[in-house]
Amino acid sequence: MSIVRLIFVKVKSEDASAAERIWKEDCAPLMIKQKGCLSEELLKSTEVPGEFISYAEWDSQASIDRYRASADHALIKQHAGGLRIKGPPLVKCYRLV
Repeated sequence: MSIVRLIFVKVKSEDASAAERIWKEDCAPLMIKQKGCLSEELLKSTEVPGEFISYAEWDSQASIDRYRASADHALIKQHAGGLRIKGPPLVKCYRLV
């Protein structure tokens, strides 16, 4: 059964365009190629400027763990490191029912 991993991130509103660009050009291509990553989307709040949710569906927790220990995950964190975020990202996982 799939696991949906949501990462809630808030960046300074003036960094919102940069966050979208970095995700689309640098982060998403690395994530979607990971073994076990079934889909990946970036959601942008319609109400709060600079608020995003990374939505990724994975085939298993083992795939998530493997990805989190990978060089690609470290590279994604490096790409996003220049963004000015409002507090630490919040990560939650859910199972499809």
